[in-house]
This record gives sequence, structure tokens and C-alpha cells, in this order.
Amino acid sequence: MEHKGFTLWFTGLSGSGKSTVANILLKRLQDGGAKVEILDGDVVRTNLSKGLGFSKEDRDTNIRRIGFVCNLLSRNGVIAMSAAISPYKEIRDEVRAGAENFVEVYVECDIDTLVERDPKGLYKKAIAGEIKNFTGISDPYEAPENPEIHFHSGQETAEESAEKVWNQLVAMGLITV
Repeated sequence: MEHKGFTLWFTGLSGSGKSTVANILLKRLQDGGAKVEILDGDVVRTNLSKGLGFSKEDRDTNIRRIGFVCNLLSRNGVIAMSAAISPYKEIRDEVRAGAENFVEVYVECDIDTLVERDPKGLYKKAIAGEIKNFTGISDPYEAPENPEIHFHSGQETAEESAEKVWNQLVAMGLITV
């Protein structure tokens, strides 16, 4: 398999399946010999963005940092995948503008499925008003208007979603098999 360096930017609400689909693709890409890294939102907050809160300014700073690292990786031939909520369109567009090959993947999922999937019960707490600034409930999530790839994770398996992403990357000429 051959590939170009590019950024694969998964966006969607917490629990929508961003990391799950990214990890399926990670294995498939690595099995094909690709250089690939995932920047998972939770992992980045622990290591790269420690100390940032969840204000709009802090969320924007976090996404800018992820975008910067993705751009460094992708311009050096690595497939960089971001699996962070990245709720604000303006910052996603800013990251896109700074990247050479940027592919936005909107992982859409209905709230009922998200509540059902949520092992920590965070959605129920947010809906009850016990958690403030929870994206998609008490804090905004601005869905992409024209993502290169869009799927509904509540209506298909993670493997089916990963296959859609794979096929689109091939169609875009970013990977060849």
C-alpha cells in the first residue's frame, strides 16, 4: 500500500465512535505498511494539553494544538488521525486551512444512541443538569457542513463505517492498494 501524508480529522459528539473507527483504520493502515498516528482527544488532554479546561478558549487551544501536531506529522509522510470532539466549526476550518491534505470525517450519532452507549452515565448527568458545559447538551456542537466523509454510527457497525472511510480515501487518491 502507498499513501501520502494527510490529516484524517474525525469530529462528532462524545461516544459517537470516532476513536473506535480510527483504531480500526489504524490497524488496517499499519498492516499495509503505512506510517500512522492517532491523536485521541482524551490522550491529548492528558499529555499535550494538561491544565486546559473546557471553556471555549481552552477547547480552541486544544484543537489548535492537535491540528499543529497533525500538520507536522502529515507533512512528513505520516497519516495523522485526530479523534477529538472539536465542537467548533471556526477552529476546524482554521486547522483545515493550515493543513496540506485535510479530510474531515463527521461521525454523526443520535442522542438516544449516545445515552445508551455511555458507560459512565455522563449524558444522563448532563441532561439532568449535573454536568455543565457538556458538548451537545449544555454546550454547542457545530456539525460540519461539507465534510469529505459523513456516516451515522448509530445506524451501522464500526467496521462498516471504517470501510466507508477507507473507500473514500482510496477514491481521493490518498492511499493506493
